[in-house]
Amino acid sequence: MARPDWNRRHFLGTAAGVGAGAFVAGCGTHPDGAASVQAIASPASSAAVTAENQLPGDADWRLHHRGSDRAVEGYADKASVLPGESFRLHVSTTSTGFRADAYRMGWYGGAQARRVWSSQRVASRAQRVPAPAGSTRTVAAGWQPSTEISTRGWPEGSYLIRLTADSGEQRYVPVTVRSRSTEGRLVIVNSVATWQAYNTWGGHSLYQGPGGSSDYANRSLAVSCDRPFDDNGALLFTTYEQPAIALAEQLGLPLAYVTSMDIDHDPSLLHGARAVVSLGHDEYWTPAMRQRVTAARDAGTNLAFLGANACFRRIRLEPTSAGDRRLVVCYKTDWMKDPMYGKDDAAVTTDWREPPGAHPENSMTGTLYESNPTSADYVVAEPGHWLFEGTGVKAGTSFPNLVGTEYDRVNSGGNTPRPIEIIAHSKLVCRGVRTFSDSAYYTTRGGAGVFNTGTMRWVESLKGDGSHRIPPHTADFTRRVTSNLFLAFAVGPAGRAHPAKDNLDAYHPYDGDPTWAKQNLW
Repeated sequence: MARPDWNRRHFLGTAAGVGAGAFVAGCGTHPDGAASVQAIASPASSAAVTAENQLPGDADWRLHHRGSDRAVEGYADKASVLPGESFRLHVSTTSTGFRADAYRMGWYGGAQARRVWSSQRVASRAQRVPAPAGSTRTVAAGWQPSTEISTRGWPEGSYLIRLTADSGEQRYVPVTVRSRSTEGRLVIVNSVATWQAYNTWGGHSLYQGPGGSSDYANRSLAVSCDRPFDDNGALLFTTYEQPAIALAEQLGLPLAYVTSMDIDHDPSLLHGARAVVSLGHDEYWTPAMRQRVTAARDAGTNLAFLGANACFRRIRLEPTSAGDRRLVVCYKTDWMKDPMYGKDDAAVTTDWREPPGAHPENSMTGTLYESNPTSADYVVAEPGHWLFEGTGVKAGTSFPNLVGTEYDRVNSGGNTPRPIEIIAHSKLVCRGVRTFSDSAYYTTRGGAGVFNTGTMRWVESLKGDGSHRIPPHTADFTRRVTSNLFLAFAVGPAGRAHPAKDNLDAYHPYDGDPTWAKQNLW
């Protein structure tokens, strides 16, 4: 997403072909031919996912009538709860009442959701939109609770609470019923911290003030979870996460569900996990999140980054009056105003690659975020790679507009993990600069495999709905590649069966030459 504090130095500092071809038929929507589900451990967990998705789905989970912005909106007082725990729902509506329906997101024969709970009508009223508070210009609704919801009998998973006002107008409230253990499972991470960073409810986000995208100077420096989300109430979830969740559940894999806040909270949460899946836009990470995911990788847990711009911002999570880890702090370009500056520079909230405490993200992700906006063809570079099995692609096969709006590329600097294998190498132009987006896979001594798509549109493309002028048949390709990835990563350390074959020098041989870096890249 466009950000007014974009720095051209990031672009040229990280920058250092194959021909485009027609799509080759042969991509199947069913993931046959990949690793066998029977080879996966945790059969009880896998069976539970399969059994859950055999239940009747509810295809009408989507909003029928979004209506005006204040018509009905709400938030939960917890980002996640364990099964059986309760959370409070804080709702405001211009009607005199509302009802709520809880939908668990999954596959369910293509319906992609199942309604697990419905409320009676709840009397309600409009609650105020407060002014931003303090030097951080933080907006927190502070509303009175409308109802308390028990999750007794709710399976683990990602949920949307659909609010319907008496007027018929609707909004979502997302909540995660998290897993107590991730051992032996593929871990889906709901990127709640990133959702809040972009949330403009109350006129402020970490990107803008009430003047909109040009009002960067009046943005919040800390954003609260104690407020509704803007737009449909769950825009980043429905765009960048839900399509991948539907596919993972369709595969019947042993899955665990957590949020970014949960990883920050629990140092042992990822112990024994088969894989951690960062979805389409997972930008905001605390030091504890990064340390724990990196430690899991070093212990053999696979990592999948299904977007771009992952782990770009370093944040801090602080409590609010509603509970722990409800405030997302990120001073970004005002990092010298961060109270931690000069006390604990490694905790100062700015870009991970920037001082103080610079620690570029590619040591974990394998790629570096470069810039936005762009729209470009995704071009296959290594068609024989195991991730492309069953797709029928050849060198140069391209998929229009699959790269964008943000993208990553591999850099040949010393921070890049080796061996690393670039499997798609897509030339593009962004802000007048010629460069590339890369999909890359690397492996570690402990056996972990790490894959990064290098494009934010990957998860969106799984829907096949033509968004961003991506041809619908692209979903056949991205679904098959993602299925190959999930199935292999759910078995265990993928690097043992699929070691990376380093080819970095063939694609980015000149990144270390500052003279060359100033020239056009293709």
